[in-house]
Amino acid sequence: MKLLLDTHIWLWSLAQVSQLSRRVQQELRNPQNELWLSPVSTWEALLLNAKGRIRLQGNVREWVAEATKHLREAPLTHEIVVAAQELPLSHTDPADRFLAATAEVLELTLVTADQRLLGLGKIATLANR
Repeated sequence: MKLLLDTHIWLWSLAQVSQLSRRVQQELRNPQNELWLSPVSTWEALLLNAKGRIRLQGNVREWVAEATKHLREAPLTHEIVVAAQELPLSHTDPADRFLAATAEVLELTLVTADQRLLGLGKIATLANR
């Protein structure tokens, strides 16, 4: 499976594994799966750090390099941006839109605990339950 990690899933996998369901933990450890991360998630993590909602240790560039070294980088393309705008989401959070559209366009399974992103029809999801 090709898994796109929602920002909170990625951050939990780094520092709060107990927040992840057994199924998600198994899938993240499965060497047969590809783990993907959007640069949008890196941007979100840096914003959370700047706001004091999370605390990234040490130099930010080094932290990002270490935290993403085992993940494939999902591109943010014009096609993804257009798809994000077309998504039938009831909320306007741009990060959620970009992540869902990335999963759709690249045919990835979005791993998330966000109820608003589950059950979007043509977008495959793995719920953290």
